Amino acid sequence: MTPESLLRAMFAAGVAAAQPALCVPPHLPPPPRGRTVVIGAGKASAAMARAVEDHWPDPESLSGLVITRYGHGVPCRHITIREASHPVPDAAGQAATAELWAACGDLTADDLVICLISGGGSALLVDPAPGVTLAEKQAVNAALLASGADIAEMNTVRRHLSGVKGGRLAAHCHPARVVTLAISDVPGDGAGVIASGPTVGDPTTCDAARAILTRHGIAVPALSESVKPDDPRLAGAVFTLVSSPLIALRAAAAVAEAAGFACHILGDALEGESREVARTLAGIAQSVAQHGLPFAAPCVLLSGGETTVTLRGRGRGGRNVEFLAALAVALNGHPRIHALAGDTDGIDGIEDVAGALIGPETLARARAMGRDPRADLEANDAHALFEALGDQVITGPTLTNVNDLRAILILP
Repeated sequence: MTPESLLRAMFAAGVAAAQPALCVPPHLPPPPRGRTVVIGAGKASAAMARAVEDHWPDPESLSGLVITRYGHGVPCRHITIREASHPVPDAAGQAATAELWAACGDLTADDLVICLISGGGSALLVDPAPGVTLAEKQAVNAALLASGADIAEMNTVRRHLSGVKGGRLAAHCHPARVVTLAISDVPGDGAGVIASGPTVGDPTTCDAARAILTRHGIAVPALSESVKPDDPRLAGAVFTLVSSPLIALRAAAAVAEAAGFACHILGDALEGESREVARTLAGIAQSVAQHGLPFAAPCVLLSGGETTVTLRGRGRGGRNVEFLAALAVALNGHPRIHALAGDTDGIDGIEDVAGALIGPETLARARAMGRDPRADLEANDAHALFEALGDQVITGPTLTNVNDLRAILILP
């Protein structure tokens, strides 16, 4: 098995381990005496809805609606699927959210709401807070994405710009029992951060959201206070994490170990600027190769989490390809180190590309084509670099989302 094929197999295993058909059914609640309404939002939500239908005792009793990203829809028989824009919300998302809200009307204590949440739900659940227009929400989202703000900061702001997130959706479903099944794509797996916590009480305040916007130099629109954790309408709500970045990392590690490589998971919640994380991991990989510290080669260094890219150039961004371009520059053609980084949803930034690969020849090949990898990095244009090299990892929509998977292979 070549280094490239091993890294690709590891990434595929990580994605497969987080598939809704595998992780949703074991956590389904028993049917209620009343109605069962299935709602949700996220890149994996349509596949999650299909898993509910395929394993529910009486699927014809189901109703409801979930919202997923364009191109991520999965046919369902009884649950309506709507598609909308991600990462910047659009009018289709706003219309679909209004439908979803209406589907939860007139519920009773005998009814059950199954809420299916995954990464991307923040942009797909669109109900601007009072005094906020859709255009203002779009502008704030775009500015946050370009600012280098981390996901916790972005979702704190989103909870205070929304009429549906920050616990508001669960409060609206009261007095029905609300069971949330979530696939995490965020560092730390925080229930209030995944899709901005539509069914989870929010301890943050408008002041906190205002401070984040001010720190990043973004104009502050009207903000609205979220539903707090002690709100009695949330007393019966249940939140269950059904898959997470660590599950994907362990599945990838199993592939490496079966191929004879020791595998070390450095963490599932690494954050920071992509290029800074790359420089740090390059230093560790070089130490392994040269000194056998902190691990002996051959081995694989695995990590997950969500890095950030502060857009300063005119490129297309993408935190995984930016990480890899910076890693390649830092390694400077090291003859024994290969790497892959990709987003498990199949989309790095706004591109329909999961990520890419690098190896000892990456820089030399790029320069032979007349490209300057350092210039591509400074322009935030690593997507163009790896497209030219033919080293992209393209999966199409994976219908799940457990954040990024980075694998660095150090040969003997």
